[in-house]
Formats: sequence, C-alpha cells, structure tokens
Amino acid sequence: MLLAHISDLHLDGGARAAERAARVVTYINAMSRRPDAVLVTGDIADHGTPAEYAEAAELLARIDAPVLTCPGNHDDRAAYRKGLLDLPGEPGGAAPDPYAPVNRLHRVGDYAILMCDSTIPGEDGGALEDTTLEWLARTLDALDDTPALIAFHHPPTVIHHEYLDSINLSNADRLAELLAGRAHVPAVLVGHAHTSAATTFAGLPLLIAPGVTSTLRMPWETGEGLVNIVSPPGVAFHVLDEDRRIMSHFRVVERTDAHPAE
Repeated sequence: MLLAHISDLHLDGGARAAERAARVVTYINAMSRRPDAVLVTGDIADHGTPAEYAEAAELLARIDAPVLTCPGNHDDRAAYRKGLLDLPGEPGGAAPDPYAPVNRLHRVGDYAILMCDSTIPGEDGGALEDTTLEWLARTLDALDDTPALIAFHHPPTVIHHEYLDSINLSNADRLAELLAGRAHVPAVLVGHAHTSAATTFAGLPLLIAPGVTSTLRMPWETGEGLVNIVSPPGVAFHVLDEDRRIMSHFRVVERTDAHPAE
C-alpha cells in the first residue's frame, strides 16, 4: 500500500498558501502510481472559517485518490465537519454534536486507518479526549488483527524545539498505554510540527509529515523567525508491505516555473 501524507496547508484565502497547496496536489496527481490514499493531518484551514473550508474542499477534490483528513489546532470542528465532511456531527449518534471530536475509521485495501481528533478547541496544544481514547480502544479491539494506522495532528513526543514542544500532545502517556501490546498497529502518523521527522513512540514508528505552508526553523538552523516560508512544501510517502513494515520517503515539491519567489 502506498500512502501520500501531507499536513498543515493553512489555507487562508491568499495566493501564497493556495499556490503551495496546489503545487503539492499537482505533484501527487502526476505520479506514475496512484496512491491508495492521501492523508491530511490537520491545520487544513488557517482560521477555521467556512470560506477557507470551501477553498480546501475544492482543492482536495482535485486529488486523484481517496482523501482522508483530521483536524488540527487551526481548524474549527463545526466548520470542518460542514465544509469538508458535510456532516453536522458524528454519524450514528442520536444527538450529533458538531463540536465533538471528529474521529473516523477508513478502510483502505487490507488496512484500517483511524483519523483522530487531537485538538483542544481554542488552544494550540493538543490532547486526545476521553471519548477519543475510548473510541480508539474500542475500534482497535473490533479490528482484531487487521493492520491499523493511527493518524492525528499533534506529535506525542518532543520535537526538540522549545515552542513546538510546549504545544504538542499533552496526554501522550495515555495513548502509549492504549497502544501497548497492539501488534497490529504498524505506525502513528502526525503533523503540526512543519518538519519532516521520524522517531518511535510506544515502540512504534512515529512519522511526522512536512508542512505544506512552511518549514519549522530548528534552533540549530540559521535565519530569522519561527518558520522558513521560502523552503518548498513537502510530502511524505509511506509504503506498507506484506510484513506490515512501513518505509517512509520524504520529498520537497519545487516550483516548476522560473520565478521561485514566495
């Protein structure tokens, strides 16, 4: 299975964010092999407005593959549901709550992909709410031996950047407890950090997608500001084989015209 993984588009109605996101979509569509799915791990909109989700819906509809999304801290749950999922609340509930966590199970070939909501409305940091952790445990149990990838926005481990580490997943220990002994989870996929990165969490690969809108400037790098807005957008490719081994490749997407100014 081949997955394309992007994150942090921060669409805001402006030309810059739109061009960078469109560049990535064009790159994915031009691939010689169609991805089995494209994962978008949050911060799709920059301010969480209906207009931004209308822009995002039009953009993501251009992708020639199934698109699976989850919200980030810049997203608004209610507007995200209506603008991207066309749902007032979680399906199957007697009284759907548009402000409840957005957790969805997808089947892609022989795999399950659990797109989870790690946002805390109104805050930059993240946490998996009790209802989300309960849904995760219940869903993983029901999947039995089906390999299941877990994706959400906030990294559950340090990035080694003072600011980012202050707004990552605050209850990572509870997720680690939940994942203990679940051999059918090949990896955890996240965004938020605006940097391609790989480590382990709870004994599993933890893979962080690069940012589309910008790249985090690490403390040891030169330059001014939190992020580098000139560095090109990126995409991660995850390949899963018959042994449930995951191999990841990270690419930047350069402009193809002669005017690289951002």
